[in-house]
Amino acid sequence: MSKAEVVHWNSSVYNVCAGKSRGFREGKKMVKYIEINPVNPQQRLIGMAVDVLKKGGVICYPTDTMYGIGCDIFNQKAVKRVHEIRQRPQHKPFSFMCASLTDISQYAHVSSPAYRLLRKHLPGPYTMVLPGSKLVPKIMLTKQKTVGIRLPQSPICLALIEQLGNPVLNTSALREDREAPIDGFAVEELFGSMVDLIIDGGEVFPEPSTVISLVEELPEILREGKGDITPFMEKQA
Repeated sequence: MSKAEVVHWNSSVYNVCAGKSRGFREGKKMVKYIEINPVNPQQRLIGMAVDVLKKGGVICYPTDTMYGIGCDIFNQKAVKRVHEIRQRPQHKPFSFMCASLTDISQYAHVSSPAYRLLRKHLPGPYTMVLPGSKLVPKIMLTKQKTVGIRLPQSPICLALIEQLGNPVLNTSALREDREAPIDGFAVEELFGSMVDLIIDGGEVFPEPSTVISLVEELPEILREGKGDITPFMEKQA
């Protein structure tokens, strides 16, 4: 029987049978399962996840809003896999995460007023829609050449992006017929046979990010979710 690797926060490593134990089922492919401290991520374990991303893998990971599915945005094959997993047409691109405002300014055209808003409210539970730059792969751009960018308040996410050196695709780990997962074991039940690695960062009670367009001069709230929208509404007054 094949094995799946599980790493605990105390860095101990042991094997778990990839059968009924830990929610794994017979017939599933081997999937790595790593538990990482959500407050102080162990860099060695982050490095294991980054190795998967660099090889074109698809991972599940916790964010500040809910568990997500992602890959290196520059690996087109991996991006297409995520589209297949989420059953989403390729003409509807996913958002992606950056590690800093400097990174955001490389992948999007950010006006001075927009930059001031970003600086004040990020990191946070917001997805900002901005005009994409030439660095963004076409598969990540909308027909209007815009992108959705997150700078999450999540040490695990930020560590992944920083070690990888590229933005990481971000889409919710959701299935229409199931409840949103709150931890890694629930994620494994939904996507364990479809991804290459699952990062368990503890419980994350799901609430979607607030989506705000900064394409025009005034902010536009496209979706209200987690995060205070009042500062952005004030800009419209």
